[in-house]
Parts: sequence; structure tokens; C-alpha cells
Amino acid sequence: MRDIVFLLLIVLLFGACDSAAPKKQTSALQYFDLKGYMEKEAKRLKQLNPEIGKTVMVNNAEEYKKIRITDWQKELSAFSDADINKSAWQGLFTLHKGKDSETYLSDNDKVPVKSLALQYKNGRIYKIEVLNSNSNTLYTSNDTLSYFPDSLYEIRKTQHIRLLNGKNYRITGRFR
Repeated sequence: MRDIVFLLLIVLLFGACDSAAPKKQTSALQYFDLKGYMEKEAKRLKQLNPEIGKTVMVNNAEEYKKIRITDWQKELSAFSDADINKSAWQGLFTLHKGKDSETYLSDNDKVPVKSLALQYKNGRIYKIEVLNSNSNTLYTSNDTLSYFPDSLYEIRKTQHIRLLNGKNYRITGRFR
């Protein structure tokens, strides 16, 4: 009898716990869906399987290769990670619209994405540019991400860690 009561209490205890898994967002996105756009691009590029001329530069050392990317989601993850639709960031961006452009800006210290700029040609995205900035007493990092569909993508990063020399990175992929 004791065992049954103990087992029943454990079942009730675990049944009362709420799942720690994040709930899927059901409302419409407040800003441009960069994450969704880049996921679609990754799927599209996986199907196209284009040859890429890829240059990686760290400080002044540069390496170039012609390759075919096998995991576009990973290759474009820096762009997807710059998603500005995080629930904690709602209301922290202002939108400036032009005839063929949209720019989302934030000056909040807790938001690393400072700018997401979109340029359109003939109603389609021509260029995406993201500016990220992280800073604290030990570390400063600035990133510029540029994406031109079917043409080029580039990730530029400068970082400085206190008491160490600064580093500059650049990854450029040119579609062939």
C-alpha cells in the first residue's frame, strides 16, 4: 500500500511540472524574419549546389579554395543567429523604410544586433547587411555580415580581448 501511495505521489509530482521546453511563437513576427529567410536560402542553395570561391582571412593571412558547401545552414548560421525577432527584444528596434529599403536599428546595450538593413530590387531582396556589436570590460567584438543572394556572402569580424592583440577575420564566399 505504501509503495502504491509513493508511486502515485511521484506520478502527480512529475505530472504537475511544466515543460521547460520553449513554446513555439504563435503570433506574427514583429520584424523581418531573417532566420526564416536564411533557412529558405539554405534549402535553396543545397538544391542548387553551387561552386563557391571561398576566402578566409585571419589578420593578414589569407587562404582561398573552390568548394561546394555541404551544410548551408551551418555556413549561413551567423546570419540566422542575428534574428531580431527574439521575444526579449520586442519593441527594441525602430524601422526606417525607404522606397527600396528597410532598416531596423537598436541602440539598446543588451541587444548585440545594432542594425539589420535590407535592400530590394524589383521587389526581391538584393542585399542584407547586419551589424553586430558586443562589448564588456574584457572583450569587444564588431561584426558586419553581408549577403547578396546568388552573388556573395561575407562575414567580417574584429575582436579585441583585453591584454591580447586584436584579431580581424573575414570570410567571403563568391558564387561561381
